[in-house]
Order: sequence, then structure tokens, then C-alpha cells
Amino acid sequence: MFVFVNSLTFAPSIQRLTAMSGQILQNIQKVFHPKILTTLKGYNSKTFLSDLIAGLIVGVVALPLAIAFSIASGVAPEQGLITAVIAGFLISLLGGSRVQIGGPTGAFIVIVYGIVEQFGVPGLIVATIMAGFMLVAMGVLQLGSIIKFMPHPIVVGFTSGIAVVIFSSQIKDFFGLEVSEATPADFIAKWRFYLVHFKSINIYAAGLGLFTVITIMLWPKIEKRIPGTLIALVITTIVTTIFDLPVETIGSRFGEIKATIPVPSIPSVSFDTLRLLLAPAFTIAILGAIESLLSAMVADGATGGRHRSNTELIGQGIANIIAPLFGGIPATGAIARTMTNIRNGGKTPVAGLIHAVVLLLILLFFGKLAKLIPMSTLAGILVMVSYNMSEWRSFKALFRNTRSDISVLLVTFFLTVVIDLTVAIQFGLLLAVLLFLKRLIETTEVDVIKQAVDDDQSDFADDAQQLLIPKDVEVFEISGPFFFGVASKFDEAERNLVKTPKIRIIRLRKVPFIDATGLTNLRNFIRRAQSKQIHIILSGANKTVFDAMKKNGLFDVVGEENVCPDIHCALKKADIFLAIKPSKGNKQSDAVKG
Repeated sequence: MFVFVNSLTFAPSIQRLTAMSGQILQNIQKVFHPKILTTLKGYNSKTFLSDLIAGLIVGVVALPLAIAFSIASGVAPEQGLITAVIAGFLISLLGGSRVQIGGPTGAFIVIVYGIVEQFGVPGLIVATIMAGFMLVAMGVLQLGSIIKFMPHPIVVGFTSGIAVVIFSSQIKDFFGLEVSEATPADFIAKWRFYLVHFKSINIYAAGLGLFTVITIMLWPKIEKRIPGTLIALVITTIVTTIFDLPVETIGSRFGEIKATIPVPSIPSVSFDTLRLLLAPAFTIAILGAIESLLSAMVADGATGGRHRSNTELIGQGIANIIAPLFGGIPATGAIARTMTNIRNGGKTPVAGLIHAVVLLLILLFFGKLAKLIPMSTLAGILVMVSYNMSEWRSFKALFRNTRSDISVLLVTFFLTVVIDLTVAIQFGLLLAVLLFLKRLIETTEVDVIKQAVDDDQSDFADDAQQLLIPKDVEVFEISGPFFFGVASKFDEAERNLVKTPKIRIIRLRKVPFIDATGLTNLRNFIRRAQSKQIHIILSGANKTVFDAMKKNGLFDVVGEENVCPDIHCALKKADIFLAIKPSKGNKQSDAVKG
């Protein structure tokens, strides 16, 4: 009996959950259209050959970057390779771009290093999975188009900040500083540490690092298809091995690289830790969304294609849910590798799949050779990555913009460098929202017109028809969004009124939307006017504003007969009202009905 009663009790809940799950699946089907399904139509051997060549080259190019990003992030070298293989494969398979190449990127180094330092690798894995679910949710909710319009000063601010942090984190390995102490995490303390210990520089390591930087800079003048990163890596590794140079290598620091794909598992973390990981996970999700969509947009510009932003977010999300199960780190679209793919003839997502397979084969059969790579070479690669990320030209150009844009840029930049990337993004977004609201408030005007108004059909014409306003009538015109931010402006306009009219027309033709605060202010304004025997007529509301006012019950206050579609109707109502003696009291006169 007890079981039966409980089954009846929970049956509605189960039905609701089933219905919700069905709705979610329907939403996913509406927005999730992997690009590979459409690009494979008409696929032929010629296209496959182009994808094969591009995939092979990008796979080799991605090798040193995957290792460098994982080491700089504070995790084992193989974790970057595993990410590039699994996440890279899934992003190409399920993403919304034809040529996007996914994997670990420099943008994540700062946030990943911070998570590992505080919560360890298990915490990073859980945070990445949480971020993956957030990315899927963003795609299902169709937020792809919104995220693409993240304020430019914020993107430049934290990207430049990340570049500075990456650069400063590589000084020790670049110059081979021989110190036993751990490098401080704090930015200022870190540079003090470098100045104190710079006398312990290893000239061999510094030479390899400098050679790497010069090679990456100059190699494109010789050959553009194969990047200088790979050339520098091969030459410095061979030289170090043959001459047995006294420099630190991946092997001397990390030991043997595990040339296998581990068994998937989910680490257990406490509820308190899970709660603390929410903010870093959100940062990973936002950063991943911005990076992937930015990379896809750059790819569109180079190929003339058009990516599917919401599908891309869902694909990125799935990749960041599955890759961490095998020990992977956060992944997103990589602009440099994507452009390498395009330059080498990549046509479809198949090139991205091949790139992942190539990396898998390298990991399985040649992964152990990676232990010979000098740490100073990887540092040199990351120095160039940080330079390319710095966007110093965009940073400089933003100083020609408004003070508010400069404020957002500098706040985001300095918080990223000195405090934390998570804090920087949160404060940057908050500041951008506040400044946006300020600009929005400035665009909203409240005017009191007593002589003549423009016709509804000729807002911007030089010879706009003027409609005369009868005596004892005033038009209270609101131009711009009527939301909580303009409440004070609305009250100020009311306080400046000197003469009390018999009729007040509230003209709403230029109000695109109205929120709950705007509706409350409008209701209070109408009631104060009615208490002074002022007859109210509403005019020109668009469908959105009209429906909001009707649902809020404002029409009951003014009477539906006093709601006019345009100023012509409103002025006609006013003439009728003035021609007939209005009734006394606080309620609107019945004289204008009909």
C-alpha cells in the first residue's frame, strides 16, 4: 500500500521530468546541426586528399603546442596530447564550423594553472566537465549569437592580460634559471624572484630559447605552410641530444611520457569543493565560448563560409565533457591551428578528424621521444604564443575610444594580470553592463510638448507634418527604452511641469520595450495625474509595449477606450473630451468612450 501511494505521489513528478527531457531534446534538435553532415554531401577523392594533407600538417604542428600548453598549465605533458586527440576529434565531428581545429589553447593556461594549484588535477577535471555542460546549455538556449558580441574592450583586456601572465610564467624556463625554490604565483612577487635569481642563468638554455623565438619569427619568410614552431622544436631537440647540452628537458622534469590513452574515470570531490568550482567552471565556459566562436568567425572570413554558432557551442561542450574523463584539460577552437588548416587546404571537418588521428599515432608510437624536448624550447614557443595573443595593436587602438571603453579595458587587463582571470571576467562584465546601462539611459529622453508634434509617419523627414496640440493639452513623449534605469529621468520631467493641463497624452511610439519598473512608474504617474483631474490618453505603443501594459492592468486604470494606436487618434480623443464638459472626480471621463 505504501509503495502504491508513493508511486501515485511521484507519478506527476516523473511525468514532468519526462516532459522536460523531451522538451530539452527537441530544443537540441532545433539548434544542433553538425557541419560534417552537410559538408560530406558530394565529398570526393580530391577533397579528401586536400583534407588529408592539411590534417597531417596540422597534427604535427599541434604536437609541440599541446605539450607546451599542458606543461604551462601545471599538468602532465600527455594530458595536453590526450586533449588534442579526444577533444580535437569531437570538436571537428560535432562542431558547427567546416575547418575549426580544437584542442588546448594558451587562453586557458592561467585559469587551469590556478585551478590545479588550488584544487589539484581532480578539481580541474570536474570543473572542465561542469564547463562542458554549461557550454551545451548555452548552445541549447541559442546564446551563440549573443556571446559573439562580447564587448571588445573586455576581450582585448583579458586576452592581453593572459598574454602577459603567460610570458611572465616562462622566464624561468626560457633562461634556464637554476633555482631550487618554487616560482611564486603572484605576478609582482614572480618578477622580484626573477630579478633576485637572474644571475643563475643557463646560457645554453637561453640560447635555445632565443633560437626558438628567432626561428618562429623568421621562418615564414622561407616557408609559410610549415610553421617555424615545428622547425625550432626539431632542431633544438636534435642539437640538445647530440651534444648532450646541460639543459632541462621534459624527461628530466616529468620522467617518461605515458604513451597510452587512460581508462575513463570521474574523480570524486566533496560538495563544498563542487560549489567552489562553479566560478572557475563558468570562466572556462565563457572563455571557451568566446575563443571558439572568435576562431570560427576568423575562419569564416578566410574561407567565405558561415559557421553555426549554437552547434559549435554544443560540440565544444560535449568535447569538454568527454575529454576530461580521460584526463584531458579544457579545449576550444584554436585560431592558429585553424588558420594552418585553411592555409594547407583543409576543406571539411574531416581534416580536423585526421589531425586528431595523427596526434594519436604520434602519442602511441613516438610519444616517448617527446621527453627529449628542451624546456627552454617550449618556453620560447610560449613566448611567441603570448606575443601573438597580446593584441597590442588593438590594445593601443582602444585608447582612441571613449573613457568608458578605456576603463573596461584597463580594469580587465590589470585584474587579469595582478589578481585572477575569473575575477577579471566577472568585474569586466559587470563594468561593461553598468556602462552599457549608462549609455542606454542617456539615449532615453522624456519631452513635454505643448504646441505641435510630428506626425507618426514622418519621424525623420525634414518636412515632417506638424500636428497642432489643442489648448489645455500636453504631450508627454518618451523616446527610448522605458526601464528601471530611466525612472529618475521620468520623475524629473514630471517635477519640471509648471502648468496643469486638462489632458495629458503619453506618447510611446519610440519606446521599444518597457520593463516591470517602467510599468510601475507609468502606473504611479497616471494615478498622480488623475488625482489632479488630468485626463490620460496613451498613444502609439508598439505590440510589445501594448501587450505588456495590457497584461499589467494599465488599461483598467486609463480605460481601454483611451488607448490610441497613433497621435491622430489621441488628438481626436482630446478634441472630443474638451468639447464635452468632463465629469468631476478622480476617474477618467466617460465622455470619450467610443
